[in-house]
Parts: sequence; C-alpha cells; structure tokens
Amino acid sequence: MPAIFWFLLFGVSLILLIKSSDWLIESAEKIGLALGISPFIVGVTIVAIGTSFPELASSLAAVLKNEREIPIANAVGSNIANILLIIGISALLARILIIKRSLIDLDSPLLVLATAIFLFVAWDRKINFFEGLFLIGGFFIYLCYTIYHRREEKGTPEIEEVSPYFSEREIKKENKKELSLKSISSQRLKISLFVFLVLGMIGLALGANWTIESMKKISEILKIPASIIAITALAVGTSLPELVVSVRAAIRKKYEIALGNVFGSNVFNILLVTGIPSLITPLFVDEKTFSLGFPIMIVSTLLFVISGISRRIHVWEGAMYLLIYLIFVLKLCGFL
Repeated sequence: MPAIFWFLLFGVSLILLIKSSDWLIESAEKIGLALGISPFIVGVTIVAIGTSFPELASSLAAVLKNEREIPIANAVGSNIANILLIIGISALLARILIIKRSLIDLDSPLLVLATAIFLFVAWDRKINFFEGLFLIGGFFIYLCYTIYHRREEKGTPEIEEVSPYFSEREIKKENKKELSLKSISSQRLKISLFVFLVLGMIGLALGANWTIESMKKISEILKIPASIIAITALAVGTSLPELVVSVRAAIRKKYEIALGNVFGSNVFNILLVTGIPSLITPLFVDEKTFSLGFPIMIVSTLLFVISGISRRIHVWEGAMYLLIYLIFVLKLCGFL
C-alpha cells in the first residue's frame, strides 16, 4: 500500500473514533435519563468518562496488537494536550477563563494526587496487573468522592453543567432560553437510541483497530517509534472530543464545563486508560515518554493548578500554554 493510504486511514480512523464516541455518549446518556437515572449521575459518569472513550479504545486495541508502549504514551500525551492545547485554545478564544472555587478546592488536589499515584506506579517504566488494579481502584474512589462532594455542594445542577451535549440542539427544540430536566428525563426509549449505542460501540472498535494498524505502518514509513506518534498525533486526535466540549463551553462562558471536562478527562486517562489495558498485558514506558513526556506532564499539571489559584486564566496564559506545547512537540520530534 502507498504511504498516503496509511496517512488517510489514520485520519479517517480518528474521525470514526470521535464520531462513534459521540453516538455512544449521546445514546447512553438519553437511555439513562429515560430510565429515570439521576441527570447528575448521568452527567458525571457517562458524559465525563465518555469524552475519553477514544483514548481507552485505541489503548485497548494497541495492547491486543502487542504495542505495549502506546497506552501510556497515549495517556500522557492526551493529558499534556488537554491542558496545554485545549486550555490554551479555550483561553485564547474566550479571552479569559474564570475558575470556580470548587474546582480549586476539590478537582485540583484530586488531579495532582491522581498524577502523583500514576507517576509512582509507572516510575519503574512498567505497569503490571496488580498496579493496574490499583489505578482502577483509585479512579473509582475518585468518582465516588466526586459524586458525594458535588451532591453535598449544590444538589441538582443546571442542565448545561450536567451535559454539554444537550446544549444548543435540545434547547432549540424545547425552548430557546432554557431546557427543563423533566423534559429530558421523561423522554421515551426509542429503538434508534439502541441502534446508535450499538453503532457507537462497533465504530469505536473498528476505529481503534484501524488507528493502531495505520499508526504502526506510519511509524515504519517515517522510521520513528510508534510511541512518538501516540504521544503527539494520536493524543491530539483522541483529545478532540474534549477540545470541542471545552472550547464551545468557554465561548459560551460556561467555564466550569470547559475546565471541569479537562480535570475529569485527565484523571480518567492516567488511571483508567493505563489501568484497564494493563490487566491484559504489562505496559511499558518508552524512553521519549519517560524523559520528556513525564516532565512536561508534571509541569503542565502544576502550571494548570498554579494558574487556578488566581481563579483566572488570562489570554496571555493561554498563549504561553500553546507555546510550551509547540516546544514540546518540536523537542519530541527532534527539531530542537
């Protein structure tokens, strides 16, 4: 096959991953609400976790193809992209991001703690079965604590805090100004919801498989390790759902969605996207991810937390985030 075929397949596979993730999230969310599950629980589980489905699907496909360095490179690269790229672009477009106190008091410490746990487990450049269980257990503790804390904090949240996926499309249909939770929860189960749920699952599986296969071929063509592509192109590609949600929320001044989406996604990436594949086979950390990816992830996480102390992320900080990400990519690719 010519080289252009594999590059095109890589792009098409990423699009399929992202679109399938959308179908899976939206249909699962509506099914959950129709069955009477609390909109808040749906929001912090299906929606929050759903935006990271592409990372998890591609990592599972990688270990099934014996590419055991890709999951960690993908998770680390996605976390770096989520902070430096997504927050950077969001700050530039929104001009300023206002951080709520709850994100500083709860989400920031939990993100730092999750990052520290991941680094402690992966510092020997390997994650085995029992360490994977430890990471997965850590995520479920984080999820339960977050649900409990949010309930105590503000009870039933606004609809747009529950789900950015319902925003403009559903609001226009029901009411141009506001959408009541009752109208969503009372919708009847439709066969199309289950069809799109299944299509989403199939699309994720196919997209993940084609993504890893094309990535392997591209790494052979370019004569670079597949982990380099995973920490850059794959990480950015699988972070596109987070980018769309955060940028759209930031422009509409829904800052808690824009920033909270990144917090939740990053915790999911380092605890579950690495934890679940390690139950299948031990994962390894390649040299570039360890020597460059780990330090940049630490720096970007701390920078994100420090920026949040002032409760403002200004446009100049967004530009700085993007500059750091550009330097990271150039350094990773050997241009600096």
